[in-house]
Amino acid sequence: MNKLYPDANAALSGLLHDGMTIMAGGFGLSGIPEKLIAAIEESAVKGLTVISNNAGVDGAGLGLLLGTRQIRKMISSYVGENKLFADLYLKGELELEFNPQGTLAERIRAGGAGIPAFFTKTGVGTLVAEGKETREFDGTTYVMERGLFADLAVIHAWKADTEGNLVFRKTARNFNPVMATAAKTTVVEVEHLVPAGEIDPDHIHTPGIFVQRIVHYDQYEKRIEQRTVRKRA
Repeated sequence: MNKLYPDANAALSGLLHDGMTIMAGGFGLSGIPEKLIAAIEESAVKGLTVISNNAGVDGAGLGLLLGTRQIRKMISSYVGENKLFADLYLKGELELEFNPQGTLAERIRAGGAGIPAFFTKTGVGTLVAEGKETREFDGTTYVMERGLFADLAVIHAWKADTEGNLVFRKTARNFNPVMATAAKTTVVEVEHLVPAGEIDPDHIHTPGIFVQRIVHYDQYEKRIEQRTVRKRA
C-alpha cells in the first residue's frame, strides 16, 4: 500500500468533515504538524473538537484555526500563550476541557491502547474532578478519567521510511507518538523521508502500522514562542 501523498491537502483528502475530532501533536510550537494544520485551515472544515496540549500561539499552529473560528472545543493542558484563545473562551465562543498535562498524555495513551477509562490521584478535590466519578483504593481517593480517541491524528516526525515507521527528534517527540496510536486515521508530515528498511528497527519510535498517510516537506519555519534577550547596558 502506497502511503505517500504529494502534499498536505492531498494527504487529508476525504478525511475532513464538520464536527470531527482531531488530535494535533506538538508542545508549544515544537513538533507541530504545521503543514497539515494549514491544510485544515484551507479546507474550511468547522465545528472541530481538537485535542492538543496547547492551542499554538496567535497566528501560528492551532492559533490559525482559532482565528478562522473552525474550532468549537479544545481538550488541552496549557493555553497561556494564546490571547485569542482566552478571548474566545471568556466570550463563551469556545468550549474548553482542561486537563493536567500528565492526565492528558495518559488519556491519549489509554485511548490508543483500547482502555476506556482509568483512575488517577491527580485533580482530586479540585475543579478538574467536578462531575467525575471518584473511587477509593487502599484508603486513597482517585478520580476516573476517560481515554481519548479521535477521528484523525495529525502529527510531525523528524524521519520516516516509506512504510510509515517514525523517528522523532528531541523535544519535538512530545505528544506525537501517543497520538499516532489513538485515532482512526493518522497522517504524518516528515522532514526526512528514506526507503523502507533504512531505519534501524531499534531506533523506531512509532511502527508504521499506526500510520496511514505520509507527506514529506524539507522546509520548516523555526518559530520562537517568546524571544527573551539580555537588556543592553
